[in-house]
Amino acid sequence: MISTILLGTTNRKKIIEMRPLLEPLGYSLVDLSAMPDHVDVAETGNDFIENARLKAITYATRYRTWAIGEDSGLCVPALGGAPGIYSARFARLSQETDSSVTQNAASLTQDEANNALLLERLSNAPTADRSAYYVSTMVLASPEGESIIEAAGECWGRIVSKARGIGGFGYDPLFEVIEYHKTFAELGPSVKNALSHRGRALAKFLRLLVDVKG
Repeated sequence: MISTILLGTTNRKKIIEMRPLLEPLGYSLVDLSAMPDHVDVAETGNDFIENARLKAITYATRYRTWAIGEDSGLCVPALGGAPGIYSARFARLSQETDSSVTQNAASLTQDEANNALLLERLSNAPTADRSAYYVSTMVLASPEGESIIEAAGECWGRIVSKARGIGGFGYDPLFEVIEYHKTFAELGPSVKNALSHRGRALAKFLRLLVDVKG
């Protein structure tokens, strides 16, 4: 039986979201901070699921353990799907390729810079063009490097004009769930886990996980 699963991330907030959902089922979830000489996997895939698969297989074979690769991000149709698979590096990549981007990375955290650039890009957008959706993809790989489970989830909402709330991470203060009139950063963890892209992907993932023989 599978007992311990490595989540291929050093993002403690992802662990905090996922651990309460896995541990009641008997799975111990650890992250890369518990592994010696961990390395970052280059996200060279063309979409979220390819990146998740790369992470899962790389970490599973490197540490000879069951591993989850997760890739997620925000997509804004009015921006051609951006930031998309580059969500975590949105501001940094824009600074490297566009001299008109004025964000000072030295004075802002990564999340702050990303959120500022998103608001800048949507500064003149009407409400109809502010729709957006989060995507989460998860892949479980065996210690032999075989992709065993692949799952994905989405959550639609819209980008508000000013950050609201102190919870969550990433673009959560800007992403409003329309039915609740609250951003992800304003929703409590239990509500967010039920509604979010990661919660929906994980629900599918867990239904498949119970049939996996470790």
